Amino acid sequence: MSIASSERMLLRVERGKGGRYRNAMLSEDLLALLREWWKVGRQQGVMHRDGWLFPGQHAMKPISTRQLYRIVVEAAQAADITKRVGPHTLRHSFATHLLEDGVDIRIIQVLLGHAKLNSTALYAKVATRTVRTVTSPLDKLGLFRPTEISSDG
Repeated sequence: MSIASSERMLLRVERGKGGRYRNAMLSEDLLALLREWWKVGRQQGVMHRDGWLFPGQHAMKPISTRQLYRIVVEAAQAADITKRVGPHTLRHSFATHLLEDGVDIRIIQVLLGHAKLNSTALYAKVATRTVRTVTSPLDKLGLFRPTEISSDG
């Protein structure tokens, strides 16, 4: 992560799915945690000044896909998550939570770096809480009101 990316509050993910790089949103809390991670890693001599934020077995090489997968699985186990997970699960969960919080799907498309809205729309299928909160335009018309049943008979 470079200073420029922390100013823009972006984290650059290198060699992601399909060998691509992506930018990810960087929260203030995560930035503080990563800065501490970097500081401690440098003090312990684990991280090289020009190296990776998450180095692999060698300070100048990034963490491997296998190592990352193992870390995600261990974190899920520690959180008592029994479903099968992998690194992409984090991205999928991020998008789903944004949808369920009412963030416009086009904004999510930009955040995920999708060229086509169809790719982002796949996440909408699992955002069932969002679907349940949508009011039908027909209901908004108020044409059908429950009638009161009189006790007169």
